[in-house]
Amino acid sequence: MNCLVGCLAFFAPRVTIVVLQLATGYITRAYATLLWPVLGFLFLPTTTLAYAWAKNSGGTVEGFRLVIVVLAVLIDLGLIGKGRSSLRRKRGDE
Repeated sequence: MNCLVGCLAFFAPRVTIVVLQLATGYITRAYATLLWPVLGFLFLPTTTLAYAWAKNSGGTVEGFRLVIVVLAVLIDLGLIGKGRSSLRRKRGDE
């Protein structure tokens, strides 16, 4: 089940946030208020999931967990992977 959630988180992070929020207390345990998960859902969904994983697995965001959260920020910002600009270049919309 964990592997399935991990794959879903990679391909559809917003769906994963909704499923985790409705089915478990995973997101609620990581964040003190509901404001941060809602903002994360809108703007940085992969980072929201990575932070929730870091808090739930170790209690702190240090070391390897911090590296995962930083990678998630880079993915959300489009610095890792194909971003919208590379899609435009590929189609010739520049």
